[in-house]
Amino acid sequence: MHGVLAYAFGGILALLVVASAITAALIRRYPARSYTSVRLRIQTWWWLAGLLFLALSFDPLVALGLTAFVSYLGFKEFVSLVPTRPTDNPTLLLAYLAIPVQYLWVHMAWYGMFIIFIPVYVFLLLPLRMVVAGETKGFLRAAGTLHWGLMTTVFSISHLAYLLALPAHAGTHGPISGEMLVFYLLVLTQLNDVAQFLWGKLLGRRAIAPRVSPNKTLEGLLGGVLTTTLLAWLLAPWLTPFSPLDAVLAGGLISLFGFTGDVVISAIKRDIGVKDSGHLLPGHGGALDRLDSLTYTAPLFFHFIYYFYY
Repeated sequence: MHGVLAYAFGGILALLVVASAITAALIRRYPARSYTSVRLRIQTWWWLAGLLFLALSFDPLVALGLTAFVSYLGFKEFVSLVPTRPTDNPTLLLAYLAIPVQYLWVHMAWYGMFIIFIPVYVFLLLPLRMVVAGETKGFLRAAGTLHWGLMTTVFSISHLAYLLALPAHAGTHGPISGEMLVFYLLVLTQLNDVAQFLWGKLLGRRAIAPRVSPNKTLEGLLGGVLTTTLLAWLLAPWLTPFSPLDAVLAGGLISLFGFTGDVVISAIKRDIGVKDSGHLLPGHGGALDRLDSLTYTAPLFFHFIYYFYY
């Protein structure tokens, strides 16, 4: 592991230790109050940080395989929430098979196929398989939701893995690897969620989308944008090839569109009538509940850096 990444993981470890200590102190100080949700969230963050450490410490194939598995979990949760027709089962199998194929293009660093496989070929071929089944009732809804699920949980998230395939780039403090870019994106995306939540709790007054996500406030959004942009600027010289201006732009992009991904997935869950997409991650919900922001930030961050630096 690159020395900079080792120090960065040390910072994450320190944050988790502090959060765990504060939670333990609050439980002792106010035993009548319930801190179960907070405690479960922090425990899950320990597991997630450990998985990220393992993924970025070994061969890139490990990180690639883990990201593909995460896409599988996200897509599986999505199709478990969205009603499907019995005649769509063979089409669902083809959709699942598209996941390893998409990540094969990432492994081969075949950008041309990576960028068009799901948006073009899968988009055109899956409805053809549905037509062969002969069921027209609910056809448009089934085709649209199935492809939308692949776009968000597979195509969007696979941009995270493709960062690992990018060649090393010169940075302020040495070569910048794909692992460093992945760390930068993941940490900022997740800390942006935390920052918006905390600022919303402290200062939140005006709801942005009360019918979609009542707890999202303008104050929380602005606080998250400022916090994430500042962190993006501070971390950029160590983990990215960004100039100070590009770091600020990247921080603004991650914070604003992380919020967008969050509320879009929330709108889907409200439409379906569920609070969480699953129970895989204690205190957080399902995999899709943790991937919601990344469905927007991963592709947008990737194309930002790809366009300006590669």
